[in-house]
Amino acid sequence: MIEHVNDDLKYRPLAHFPSGRFNANAAWLSCAAIAFNLTRTAGCLAGGAHATARIATLRRCLITIPARIAHRTRRVILHFPRCWPTQSAWQALFAASHAPPSTA
Repeated sequence: MIEHVNDDLKYRPLAHFPSGRFNANAAWLSCAAIAFNLTRTAGCLAGGAHATARIATLRRCLITIPARIAHRTRRVILHFPRCWPTQSAWQALFAASHAPPSTA
């Protein structure tokens, strides 16, 4: 599993460190780690095969969504295609992230 983490980070965000300065590289590494952890959490919340999918797959299936954005009465509305293959996973992610907090 750690090989996948190293591969995802090494060939995506860590392939191009911005400079030879320590502070810039530390900030870039922190942002890359935060983005990686948030993307993995989104995959786990979507469930199914997305819980173990690679970052490129999660970006293609959950983050880059084929929706049209509309604004009505100060609300943002997303219009999805009718036969979108990963719609149920995206809706599970949306429901899990927008659900009220659970009580103890």
